[in-house]
Amino acid sequence: MKKLFLVIVAMVAFATTADAQGFLKRLKEKAINAVENSVERKVESKAERETDDAMDDVLDGKKSEKSSKKSKKNNDDTSEDTSVDTSEDTSEPQIATSTDFKRGSVILFEDDVTKERVGEFPSKWDLLDGAAEVKTIGGVKAIEPTNNAVITPLLKQQGAYLPEEFTLEYEFYYWKSGSQVKGNDGIGLNDMKLRLYTTTDRSNPDTGEGMVSFELVHGVCECADHSYYNMGRPTGFNYNFKQGWNHVAFSFNKRALKVYFNGNRVVNLPNVKQPTWFAFQVPFDYHNLTFIRNVVLAKGAVELYDRDASDIDKAIAETGKFVTNNILFETGKATLKAESMTEIEKVAAYMKKNPRARFEVQGHTDNQGSDKINDPLSQQRAEAVVKALASLGVDDFNLKAVGKGSHEPVADNKTEAGRAKNRRVEFIKK
Repeated sequence: MKKLFLVIVAMVAFATTADAQGFLKRLKEKAINAVENSVERKVESKAERETDDAMDDVLDGKKSEKSSKKSKKNNDDTSEDTSVDTSEDTSEPQIATSTDFKRGSVILFEDDVTKERVGEFPSKWDLLDGAAEVKTIGGVKAIEPTNNAVITPLLKQQGAYLPEEFTLEYEFYYWKSGSQVKGNDGIGLNDMKLRLYTTTDRSNPDTGEGMVSFELVHGVCECADHSYYNMGRPTGFNYNFKQGWNHVAFSFNKRALKVYFNGNRVVNLPNVKQPTWFAFQVPFDYHNLTFIRNVVLAKGAVELYDRDASDIDKAIAETGKFVTNNILFETGKATLKAESMTEIEKVAAYMKKNPRARFEVQGHTDNQGSDKINDPLSQQRAEAVVKALASLGVDDFNLKAVGKGSHEPVADNKTEAGRAKNRRVEFIKK
């Protein structure tokens, strides 16, 4: 082809007539196109050969030296890495980016599996049925439940442990159509389920009537159809996962449940029965197929609704005060948590729209600890709120900080839910 191109170029250089030049010009263009097409075909052929070679290595259970070194670097174990096709798994899992979702402020359970030993049962979990062990996929440790497995966090606390407000996050591995798994001729249906139970007996993973508050079913192989069961009613929805690790998040607030896939809210239910504990269930007995990692359970949840200045205006107009449990502090301190600024900014917006209004900013605590500690702490917290409002442009001349300690509870201090309500800030119009 190269020789043909050089001959044509030489002919064009020595052509003398207009007709010859026109003819040779057209011939030259065809030759160039032929050269370009030939190069493209060679590149495509090379890519196809490399892809075929890589697939052959995967199917034969082989690993490149580079892959072996990466696996050894990421794991202090000598166990063989699960042989899978991860050619399209080129990025880290998507982290939830929706402004609606926010992880709870207090971590109750967390497991990233990184310190576990490959081939052993994950030490932070309890097995209620089937089998599970730690494996590696693409050089990353993860939990593989199989044989109709049911696993739940291993907690010292007996019975119910889910608070009335919580978030739950985890990642699971998703397979595209055509992906090959060593030991399986092809990927069949193998839906993973996340169940929120309503019972206090954590040893019984039964799903009888009234025992499950909510169940999410998401396929681990290519399927845009997903479903959930709420109070026994099945509902389907569509979502396309990417091959590789995908992020799932739950937010439960007293009655409202929201579910997010990779930051996208896919379920939004206003009334769900209070769950008490959760478990993962993987039906069937496939191997090297279902993987879970980075499980995080936290106390706190997405607000039932997002209050703005108009909501504050309505509360003050009707009751003469605005009460909030969304201004949070470090435990035993008057240091505001970063997530508190969202609520403080809304209060500041209202006050700047009403510059002549004067307020008493009251800090309230629960009854944990003595009055000698709680009284000055509540005063310091009220002062911290006033300072934060002033930093946002509110005239602090109109604000007076008052610490109430635990002397004016609005709920029962014998329960965690009641104590959470008592830890509050009130803005009293004067």
